[in-house]
Amino acid sequence: MTANSLSRRLSGHVSRAGGVALVLCVCLGCWMVWLLEPLALQSLRLAQFDQFQRWYPRSQTSALVRVIDIDEASLKAYGQWPWPRTRLVGLIEKLQRAGVQVIGFDVLLAEPDRTSPLAMAQLWGRPETTALLSSLPDHDTLLAESLRQASVVLGASLSRSGQGFPVEMPRPVLPFSIVNTGNAPGQIDFLGYDEGVWPLPALAAAASGLGALNFSADGDGVVRRIPLLTRLNAAVVPSLTAEMLRVSMGQRNYLLRSQDAALQELRIGEQRIPSSESGEMWLHYAPEVAAHTVSAAQVLQGRLPEGALKGTLVVVGSSAAGLLDLRVNPMGALMPGVQAHAQALDQLLLGYDLQRPGWATAAEALFLFVGALAAGVVALKSTARRATVFALGLWALLALAAWGAFVHGHLLLDVVNPALAIALSFSVGSAVHHFVSEREQRWLRKAFSRYVSPNRVAHLVAHPEQLHLGGQRQICSFIFTDLVDFTRMMEQGEPTQAVSLLNAYLDGMLAIVFKHEGTLDRIVGDAIAVLFSAPLPQLDHRRRALDCALEMDRFATHYAAQLHAKGLAWGATRIGVHCGEVIVGNFGGTTLFDYRALGDPVNTAARLESVNKHLGTRVCVSQALLDGCGAVPVRLVGQLVLKGKSVPLSVCEPWATVELNQCAPLAAYAQAMASLQTGADYNLEQARSQFAALHMAYPEDALVALHHHRLLQGAVDDVIVLAAK
Repeated sequence: MTANSLSRRLSGHVSRAGGVALVLCVCLGCWMVWLLEPLALQSLRLAQFDQFQRWYPRSQTSALVRVIDIDEASLKAYGQWPWPRTRLVGLIEKLQRAGVQVIGFDVLLAEPDRTSPLAMAQLWGRPETTALLSSLPDHDTLLAESLRQASVVLGASLSRSGQGFPVEMPRPVLPFSIVNTGNAPGQIDFLGYDEGVWPLPALAAAASGLGALNFSADGDGVVRRIPLLTRLNAAVVPSLTAEMLRVSMGQRNYLLRSQDAALQELRIGEQRIPSSESGEMWLHYAPEVAAHTVSAAQVLQGRLPEGALKGTLVVVGSSAAGLLDLRVNPMGALMPGVQAHAQALDQLLLGYDLQRPGWATAAEALFLFVGALAAGVVALKSTARRATVFALGLWALLALAAWGAFVHGHLLLDVVNPALAIALSFSVGSAVHHFVSEREQRWLRKAFSRYVSPNRVAHLVAHPEQLHLGGQRQICSFIFTDLVDFTRMMEQGEPTQAVSLLNAYLDGMLAIVFKHEGTLDRIVGDAIAVLFSAPLPQLDHRRRALDCALEMDRFATHYAAQLHAKGLAWGATRIGVHCGEVIVGNFGGTTLFDYRALGDPVNTAARLESVNKHLGTRVCVSQALLDGCGAVPVRLVGQLVLKGKSVPLSVCEPWATVELNQCAPLAAYAQAMASLQTGADYNLEQARSQFAALHMAYPEDALVALHHHRLLQGAVDDVIVLAAK
């Protein structure tokens, strides 16, 4: 394993370990925020509970609960509120005759009736009427007598003074007893108040029950719960709903069992009443049944069908907008407050228990932490698809569990906040995974580029649809290089040193290729094959190939000179350059692709490289390639007929690759070649004399020597037929 790969692997492990630590921190943070229960999380939880109610309202309703509504029609018929107490007497008497079992007043009767005779006498202040009015019965007295004749529960209003200490206040003798096993009732964590407004003493004493009218409205004003029991300083006060149920059952006592300030059980007689540890009950609203709400005007006018209210428990309240007793329910609708009491009483009579159990918070916190941690770790370790499926599976499991608990178990479990924690942890894990994967992909791309040409890698990344078998015709340029006598150097020298020198050589040569945006076709030992204008077309591919070949020649010459100066053997580099139409594409099978060019121009470029050893040159370039390069100083080698070919190929040697101190002047060489070529300037004898003179002056010039010897052997033109590759 190389140092770079080891470093990369260690870096990847460190990054993933850091990702796990980050996910763990996110999970712990979500868990701590969950325990702190900020208002935003509470709102999300309650919004989910409301949505469950909208999807699945309570289908069971009791036929024993009715609402007597002091509605707009009643106010229009009998005047604005408050009504004279004599009218309430009439209402109670009508309800008694209708067979009502218990009457609950969701109205506060805390002030004397201002329409009573004595109050009117004091208001008018006329002696002649005072004696007459004083002899008439007081309305509140009449109402108290009516209350004694019926089972009526009156309402009280509890509040907080904000003074931070108990407020001493008069309160009536409550018509019930609290029997508790465990903590003292005043130590139980009921909804607490320190002030109360009660009905008139005479009315309170005559009533069968007294209950608080308070709701447990949340911060958004939605009535989701009703307290069955509340705490007024150290005294326990039941709600209007609980009192109506107690009176209907003919019981005197509330039986409590508590532990550690938490209510464990609430019973009236032998019946267990469902409530939370703080004495509240959650309302599961049923759709409002129109027949269960009766206008007070209908009752007073005797327009009810026979037996319509027989055996029922009725709650008297108002839906009139002017009386300001409108509330919001989880269904998203406005309702009169009396409907909340009716819904609660309906649930109690049915024995329907909607609960948020005490273990819910712990279970949700556990699932939040474990689920978020699992989602984050899976996102770190797995593919995006698997991690997404896993996270969606967790969400689905959580949602189905909460929905099933609500529908079948009547339990309220929070699904939104754990799902948000899972989503956050999943997002963090995915982000870290993406970051680490991107870094590894960049490394792999860089590493892959050492095996495949970088421009080919970039092209496949940008156009993955081209990763298929097949090819297309395209005109490309090609470079083939070979290192002279490298096999002998390997055999005679130290292999390790030879490989090291070769790697440095290839690294420099490939850097030049990629600098000119060439595509590496293959490396075979010390030989390199390069193509231009593929995979992306390059209009100047001929010039790129020539410039690349010249720079490769300069590098190889300089590299060899450096090694020779150190006493190391290193051969020369031969280069062949050609262009033509080929088929370029992916070849091979479905398992392994080989991207390359196929066609005669490829073979020709390779043959031009090997021709150098016969010509004594380092670089051979075809005229076909030079035609697209503009004016480039070259020496014409001649018309080469390669082995196995019949058509000659015009080949040149770039002037930049010759040794100037050993070569004939370019102009003199060109004149000699012009005399040798068949054409207007053809003069065989002149060519012989010119090459003979040049050879005598420049005996080290390989091309001059080649043509001089050819002419001595009977050559008549510049066509060179090669018998070997």
